[in-house]
Amino acid sequence: MPNKPIRVLLVDDHAVVRNGVRLMLSTAQDIAVTGEAENAEAAMRLARQQAFDVALLDIALPGTSGLDLLKRLRAAQPALAVLMLSMYAEEAYAIRALKLGAAGYLTKSHSGDAMIAAVRKVAAGGKYISAATADQLADQLADNLGGGRVVPHEALSDRELEVLKLLASGQSLVKIGDVLHLSPKTVSTHRTHILEKMGMRSNAELVRYMLENGLLT
Repeated sequence: MPNKPIRVLLVDDHAVVRNGVRLMLSTAQDIAVTGEAENAEAAMRLARQQAFDVALLDIALPGTSGLDLLKRLRAAQPALAVLMLSMYAEEAYAIRALKLGAAGYLTKSHSGDAMIAAVRKVAAGGKYISAATADQLADQLADNLGGGRVVPHEALSDRELEVLKLLASGQSLVKIGDVLHLSPKTVSTHRTHILEKMGMRSNAELVRYMLENGLLT
């Protein structure tokens, strides 16, 4: 009897992205997307109703972020392997996601072959990280052991990091609130905390920091 296919839960708020990922994964006979959701609540409902081997989560979900959903899925189903999928470069989120229990991190620029390889690896109990992320981990370990530099954006909460990305991309407080389902006042409070934690005084300084550190796509 042939082995059962790897059952994948695909979570992304853009139907076009879901369709593209599903088509890429469908070229592998041992992988099947058996559930799709456009937000965190729908994903949690599916996770309670069906069994999955791998969850593929977009970082930038509306309302509850992909990182928050990662924590909820890991708490509800510790055996579920979670791969994060993002338009953002690894430098921004990969280490944070791995610390929260993700089995790997993929950018949306990865090829279909890389995505298939990642799903197979984490389904088998492994971790999938790029060479760049491996270098980051090594650098962070060296800094921790040697009392090295502290990266300013690592001091931010998951939500503050989301707000920072949107601020640096030129979004208004109102638009950020719409994207994250927050009031403009709450977004403004997050902005204040971001500036304080990073020791900066303006959005222009935040943009410069993001560009200099390769954190904007």
